[in-house]
Amino acid sequence: MNVSLCKAGLQDAGTIHAMQVVAFMPLLEKYQDFETSPANESVERIIARIEQSFTDYYLIKNHEDIVGAVRVVKKDNKNYRISPIFIIPEHQGKGIAQQVFSLLEQLYSDATSWKLDTVMQEAGHCYLYEKLGYARTGETKAINEKMTLVFYEKKLEDITA
Repeated sequence: MNVSLCKAGLQDAGTIHAMQVVAFMPLLEKYQDFETSPANESVERIIARIEQSFTDYYLIKNHEDIVGAVRVVKKDNKNYRISPIFIIPEHQGKGIAQQVFSLLEQLYSDATSWKLDTVMQEAGHCYLYEKLGYARTGETKAINEKMTLVFYEKKLEDITA
């Protein structure tokens, strides 16, 4: 496995959108979260995010194949948020996401914390994030009767302090 990140630009919005729909469609069908699901987002929404000065989008590659994408949102005081991250289904379960998190922590080595959220009912997602050192913040958000988001944070040492 040879995982790498490639900074995405406006020309990649269609590719990101198509993969995002494929990656999130099983969750949309399962939880019926039509208002919040990335599978329901428009390509225009992705373009708007790519254009945000505080956002970095990356294509996730395994060897030369594009297998997913990740968005990093730069918050205040070296705090970063991942929203969303996804791997297309045929490449899930291969350890790619774990490598992506490692690469992101190297790229943003100034980070004092990372935040993300995921579907509480998806035990595999929760397990992955907890394995990577993320802790539940205690905050949750009910989306509908089938689905609740759970919020995570990974605090890092401030090496400049």
